[in-house]
Amino acid sequence: MNLSYQKSLPVKHDVDVFVAGGGPAGVAAAVAAARAGASVFLAENGGAFGGAAVQSLVPAFMQFTDGVNFLAGGIGAEVRDYLKTHAYEEYRRYCPDSIPVECLKRCYDEMITAAGVRFSFFTRVADVVTEGGAVRYAICAAKGENFAVKASVFIDCTGDGDLAALAGADYCMGDENGDTMAATLCALWNGIDWKTVVRPDSRRLDDAFRDGVFTNEDRHLPGIWPISTTTGGSNAGHVYGIDGTRADSLTEGMILGRQQLLEYRRYYKEYLDGYENAEPIISAALLGIRETRRIAGEYCLNIEDFLSRAVFPDEIGRYAYPIDIHSGKNTNKGYEEYAKKFAELRYQKGESYGIPYRSLLVKGFENLLVAGRCISADRSMQASVRVMPCCFITGQAAGTAAALAKETGDLRAVPTTALQKALLQLGAFLPNAAV
Repeated sequence: MNLSYQKSLPVKHDVDVFVAGGGPAGVAAAVAAARAGASVFLAENGGAFGGAAVQSLVPAFMQFTDGVNFLAGGIGAEVRDYLKTHAYEEYRRYCPDSIPVECLKRCYDEMITAAGVRFSFFTRVADVVTEGGAVRYAICAAKGENFAVKASVFIDCTGDGDLAALAGADYCMGDENGDTMAATLCALWNGIDWKTVVRPDSRRLDDAFRDGVFTNEDRHLPGIWPISTTTGGSNAGHVYGIDGTRADSLTEGMILGRQQLLEYRRYYKEYLDGYENAEPIISAALLGIRETRRIAGEYCLNIEDFLSRAVFPDEIGRYAYPIDIHSGKNTNKGYEEYAKKFAELRYQKGESYGIPYRSLLVKGFENLLVAGRCISADRSMQASVRVMPCCFITGQAAGTAAALAKETGDLRAVPTTALQKALLQLGAFLPNAAV
């Protein structure tokens, strides 16, 4: 049975730029646009900015550099510098590559408010209104009210491409069979003696499999990252067959993830030195989703671009993370294929690939951009661009472009030289810019 109904909604905000999602891409997009003089409204579904680092407790940023150059220059560098300065002393001394969650929340709060961005937590995009190849309104469902936002330019930073999909944009998802990378329920742990921990965490999995510790014999164990001298953040335990765009599938994944966490508790405490007194003190509120929609753009960033260390005339940044495709199947073959690609498809120091502005432009829409995990890319490249430092890169480019197009909403009319010049002024790494 279908139900049709009609309601009138207030247009609560009329702005130059609407940003959906407050993760690293969304924060970077909103701040960049606001600093460039645009009025901005950002809708964030959770109770804090930060995306996977905050909502899913993903414990580490992944690489900001290519080993020589700081690739996430601009807003990404500001975030990194803030954590170095404001995080507790033990973190700064002991584990600078991990994520101090509360400090990161404050960093984003301060950046967003200082830039003058209007925003609302507990607010998600429920629908959009389109007209003639343009998005006109975002329909937001918030705690206590539903409302519309009118904007000249819309930026989808949801990670899942929710806004673009609601608008009717084309997209791909998963491999040739539609299977996506496994998800993970991350957690925070206490009681770890890092002085006696021996890496890697996976070294005694065979013993645990023999002893029947795990329901699923999953050989892929990224492990636990140090956060302080006794605490850590785990990225442990794949949850397979999850569709990150569906609530019913995510619900199943959360239950399975919490069940598996108990099995990893036993494994760490009984099989690995340094974890004898370790306890998982809290699991994440959301699954760590690695892969959902890849929105179709004017250019699809692809594996050949990775292999050739591509340079583009409309380059908005460069990045260097390996091709990191976690298997969607819990098999030895799946793990072996992952390990082979992750070992082979990586760069030497100083190497990187370019990201073109065209990969942010949603095909068929004049005023819609994507940034973060859902940009236009093939599956291999999505497995590289999906991590947080690259989200800073694409987010600040989208926000800057949106501000340049705020008068007309015509994103394709933004001059490459003007965009690159504005990004360089923010601090972006653009060695091939034609300015």
